[in-house]
Amino acid sequence: MSVKIRLQRHGKKGKPFYWVVAADARSKRDGRYLEKIGTYNPNTNPATIDLNLDSAVQWLHNGAQPTDTARAILSYKGALLKHHLDGGVRKGALTQEQADAKLAAWLDQKAGKVDAKKEGLSKAQSDAKAKALKAEQEVNAKRLAAAAQAEADAIAAEAAANAPEVEETEEVAEVAAEETQAVEEAPAAEAATEEAPAAEENNETEA
Repeated sequence: MSVKIRLQRHGKKGKPFYWVVAADARSKRDGRYLEKIGTYNPNTNPATIDLNLDSAVQWLHNGAQPTDTARAILSYKGALLKHHLDGGVRKGALTQEQADAKLAAWLDQKAGKVDAKKEGLSKAQSDAKAKALKAEQEVNAKRLAAAAQAEADAIAAEAAANAPEVEETEEVAEVAAEETQAVEEAPAAEAATEEAPAAEENNETEA
């Protein structure tokens, strides 16, 4: 029986989630399988992969052939490297301790790269948020400045509209003041007019 290591699709529409399975090559993609050896979630960045390394390597030892995507996953998690190192141990090219040390060093290096990628993504996300916040603050500042300018223009326009009324009020006040002064001066003029004939009569009498 030919065995393949391949992906079996799960998850909802638009959000796929895959199982990594060892299955008979004649079975349907999402049909019966011999063993589930891991999961693959491409919806995260970086993708989340959970793999049973020993089971995957054992199936490789038994001759299972991975598909292209499954091979990439096995390579990413170190299953192909362990399979290669185990072959070297069987041939006597290196000891089991040496093989384990090489695998551990490779896994540590891989974990460092993954952590660096996560940090880079986190920093890029933080920078994007900071940039968006700064742009929003600039827009709000411009909006407030425009509102203040519009309010100042409205006040100036209202003041300009009320200016003629003020001038007209001043003219009315001036006219009223002139009329009042004329009214006050009229009795004095009449009194002066009456005193003039009286003075003339007195002069005639004395003469």
